Amino acid sequence: MASPIEFNLFAPYNEKVSLIGSFSNWEEIPMEKGEDGYFRVTVDIEDGQYQYKFRVQSKSWFFEPDQWVDVTDPYATDVDGRKEEENAIIRIKDGERIVDDYVWMHDDKPLPADEELVIYEMHVADFSGGEDDPLARGQYKHVIEKIDYLCDLGINAVEILPVKEYPGDYSWGYNPRHFFAPETSYGPTKDLKKMIDEFHARGIRVIMDGVYNHSEASAPLTQIDHDYWYHHAPRDPDNNWGPEFNYEHYDEKLETYPARKFIGDTVRFWIGEYHIDGIRYDAARQIANYDFMHWIVQETKQAAGAKPFYNVAEHIPETTAITNIDGPMDGCWHESFYHTVLEHITGQTFDLERLKDVLDPKRQGFMGATNVVNYLTNHDHNHVMAELGDRGIFDDEAFRRRKLGSVMVMTAVGIPMFWMGEEFGEYKHKTPDAAKIDWNLLGNDLNKGLFEYYKGLISLRKSNRALHTNNIDFFHENPEAKVIAFTRWNDEGSRVVVVANFSEQFLAGYSVPNFPANGKWHEWTTNYDVESGDDTLIVDLGEFEAKVFVWQS
Repeated sequence: MASPIEFNLFAPYNEKVSLIGSFSNWEEIPMEKGEDGYFRVTVDIEDGQYQYKFRVQSKSWFFEPDQWVDVTDPYATDVDGRKEEENAIIRIKDGERIVDDYVWMHDDKPLPADEELVIYEMHVADFSGGEDDPLARGQYKHVIEKIDYLCDLGINAVEILPVKEYPGDYSWGYNPRHFFAPETSYGPTKDLKKMIDEFHARGIRVIMDGVYNHSEASAPLTQIDHDYWYHHAPRDPDNNWGPEFNYEHYDEKLETYPARKFIGDTVRFWIGEYHIDGIRYDAARQIANYDFMHWIVQETKQAAGAKPFYNVAEHIPETTAITNIDGPMDGCWHESFYHTVLEHITGQTFDLERLKDVLDPKRQGFMGATNVVNYLTNHDHNHVMAELGDRGIFDDEAFRRRKLGSVMVMTAVGIPMFWMGEEFGEYKHKTPDAAKIDWNLLGNDLNKGLFEYYKGLISLRKSNRALHTNNIDFFHENPEAKVIAFTRWNDEGSRVVVVANFSEQFLAGYSVPNFPANGKWHEWTTNYDVESGDDTLIVDLGEFEAKVFVWQS
């Protein structure tokens, strides 16, 4: 039995729009325009799956005046992304539109608070497929197959590179064409939901990378009326990745900000339909509109309701303005941490003040632990092993320095994050081409050892609440020996001390004065107990090594 289904398109200054689809043998069905700027038509359709498009008299400046153009629905929740036509897909069940029929199973599972997060950044296409077999993998279902691995590692949040539909079958996702439709090559919408649901079942939050500065050049809104939603031309041609949304443009007649309306609808849809737990805002510096950012963050919080939701900006270089009291975001990527710590573990420099600035972001003007996300690399940079290799540092020496870097990430004030494969020493350079992480590395002793080291640090990070606070005190500094020691603590008696040697010298029987407490401490990374007395601890420090002491109350 057919049911009436409404199709609509917001195109307030276009003259005419028709609907075409498989349900009408692709014959045009004229649509009527309302005073609210929407074209609408109702069509009787049987239950099933259909393809459709809009035929629009375009107002975009690069077409002839009122030229007819076939446009995919900007609000399409699924598209046939593997065909050149890229038709929108509509599914009807029991007389209603649906995205799919997935039933969520684990919405009741508790999820970690923002200050407890340990984030694993991943790209769906490259996370799987680098195994020792010929299977390509690279889809949502293959991520699900590896969730138990991530549970063993211990992370409690994933930050997933953009999964909105992009042209072609491989991309990092920073060229989104369809903002409501997940990427076809990764699998069906049901698989994306199952992946998120399986993460939630294990107490892992899902932060989705969102691109709201720009779209891909032929995204539907560019074809309908380009300058209604976008800036006419790039504001910064040297940092332009596609048509840029114009969040300043206000339509006085309809009393709306067109670009804000569209992106607000997008964000609310992803929170409601896919149950995501946070958004990373790509290119926030280029968006450059705090009024819009304040508004969109409030929209996310309202849509998420009672569950935790983390909004983090990629603003490079970082700025305290985006995340402090008057700033719109919950946090921002801490790019100076990356540059500073990398320079120190590679031996390029030893600058105590710079090092302290990134380990304690309050010194840079940030307010607290959730205002920065610390990392030693991410998708935009080389793997750390590649950086070390470029400097002639290999094998045991490279892994020793990599472990030192991981201690800094896991014990500094802020939320720790690492790029997939870092936990076992993936060594590839950054590339726009497919670069699947090499799972065979886990068969090597050094790589497996690094994995276990990460696993131990993540366990400490999650379990010791001293590392969730803003508290840090640098109680020992020795610029000649290149040693720094700091303590983290909370008001309930938890305390962690880090003593780090950034030199090429083995420091036997090194005396650490002004130690925070006398008594029994447990060294976490090599699993032994030690006593401090007379406010001093004596410790052997290997070259480029950090010791992590946990107070035994």
